[in-house]
Amino acid sequence: MAELLKGVPAATKITEELSARCERLKASGINPTLEILRVGDKPEDLSYEKGIEKRCAKIGITVSKILYPSGTEFYDPINDIISSMRGHVREINRDESIHGCLMFRPTVHKDYEETVRELLDPSKDVDCMTDASLAGLFTGSGTGYPPCTAQACIELLDFCGIDLAGKNVAVIGRSLVIGRPVSMLLMNRDATVTICHSKTRGLPSVCRNADIIIAAIGKPKFVGEEFVSEGQTVIDVGINVDESGNLCGDVDFDSVSGIVRAISPVPGGVGALTTAVLAKHVIESAEKLLK
Repeated sequence: MAELLKGVPAATKITEELSARCERLKASGINPTLEILRVGDKPEDLSYEKGIEKRCAKIGITVSKILYPSGTEFYDPINDIISSMRGHVREINRDESIHGCLMFRPTVHKDYEETVRELLDPSKDVDCMTDASLAGLFTGSGTGYPPCTAQACIELLDFCGIDLAGKNVAVIGRSLVIGRPVSMLLMNRDATVTICHSKTRGLPSVCRNADIIIAAIGKPKFVGEEFVSEGQTVIDVGINVDESGNLCGDVDFDSVSGIVRAISPVPGGVGALTTAVLAKHVIESAEKLLK
C-alpha cells in the first residue's frame, strides 16, 4: 500500500508558523486582513469560505466580507453588481489596512467578471486572479502570488520531503488555475515538466515514465493503473463526485495505491492545504509593509 501524503499535517505546520509571524506583525501595528468578495450563496463557496474563516481565526488574520445578492432583485442585475464590485475593488486597492482580496468565481457572468478582477492590485491578489499575477508567475518577476491550489501541491511535496530537482513530472491538465501554474512552480524548483492534456498521444505511457504525476484534469478516476509504475509519487488535485455520489479525485485511488510509492488522498490531500496557503499569501503581503 502506498504512503498517504496527507495535507492536514502540512497545513497544521504552516498554520503554526503563520501564527508566530502574525503576532510579530500585530506587535508592529499591522493587523493582517483578508477581504472576501462573494456573489450569491453557492454551497461550495460557503463551504470554502467557512474553511478560510476557521484557518484565519487560528492564525489571527481578520476576515471581512463584501457580499452581493444573486441578482434576482435587481432590475439590471449584471450592471448593478459589476458596477458595485468595481467600486469595492478600487476601495480595496486604496485601503492599506487590507492585505489580500479573494474574489469567488464565477461572479455573475464570465464576460463581465474580467472587468472586475483585472482592476485588483496584484500586490493584494492572493489567489492569482489577475493577468498581471499570472504574468509575474510565468516571468518570475515576483508580481502577485501563485494560485493557492497550485502552491499547495508544492507545499505538500516539500512537507513530505520529496526533492523536485531533476525529477521528471507529468502534469495532467493545462488550465490557468492549476496545470500551467503548477508547471511553472515545478520548473522553478528545477523539475523537468511535461504538460499533458486530453490530446496528448500515448498519455498513459508518458505518465508511467515520470517520477511524479500531478493529476488536475477534472475527470473522476481518470488516472488508472495503466498510468502508473512502481516508485512514483502521485498528487491528486481533482475534486469530483463519482457515480455513487461519493467524493473522489482524478485518480482511481483503489487501483493505483497498490502500485505507486506515495499518493495524496481525496479528500484530505491537497485540498486540506489550500486555506493555509491562502493565509500564507495574506501574511506575506502584510509583511511587505515592514520593509
